[in-house]
Amino acid sequence: MKEMKACLAEMIGTFALVLISVGAIYNANHQQMDLLGIALAYGLAVGVMVSATAAISGGHLNPAVSFGAFIGGRMEMMQAARYIAAQLVGAAAAGLVCVMILEQGAVSTATPDLGKEVSTGTAILVEATLTFFLMFVMMGTVMDARGPKIGGLAVGLAAAMGVLFGGPLTGAAMNPARVFGPALFGGHWTNHAVYWIGPMLGAALAGAIYGRFLIHSDDPQALKKK
Repeated sequence: MKEMKACLAEMIGTFALVLISVGAIYNANHQQMDLLGIALAYGLAVGVMVSATAAISGGHLNPAVSFGAFIGGRMEMMQAARYIAAQLVGAAAAGLVCVMILEQGAVSTATPDLGKEVSTGTAILVEATLTFFLMFVMMGTVMDARGPKIGGLAVGLAAAMGVLFGGPLTGAAMNPARVFGPALFGGHWTNHAVYWIGPMLGAALAGAIYGRFLIHSDDPQALKKK
């Protein structure tokens, strides 16, 4: 039952951040907001939903975060797999609702893709770097028992920071589910692998550094378990 509740929380949280992200880009494309507005919308969605779900599931809402948590000793492999499945279901549901509200073309346009003259290698590096920061902040605030008790605020700010830098380059997804949901119903799969490889690499590196070195070399009990 506990695992079911955690997976449901992950589904709902991921649904919300994907829905808001797509809507923000739709509004930007209709000249209702700029890059700062998109960053704010994404950061707010991440921050409030991480805060809302942290006590139930840990507030991952991101396959890369769950993978990084596994690498960092935060969770078991099967638990990470269940979380990732729940996140993808939530993202897919958001993609479906977005198509129903905004139509397929708008959802396709709101699916992250590479900017002009951005190579695949560069895009993977951008996504990996930004996700490293996101995961590092997640572990230092939400997952570390010694961290400041600020809920998902820092994680949301890290997401907004990533969009401000990487938005024009890759869309700054930092989250495979953020791309999977809209792609599934919007039909835009171009460069899709970038948004799995980059975030997974970045989160794994952050998880290894924080979870296996910064935590365990100092205080093995500091890393909270879910």
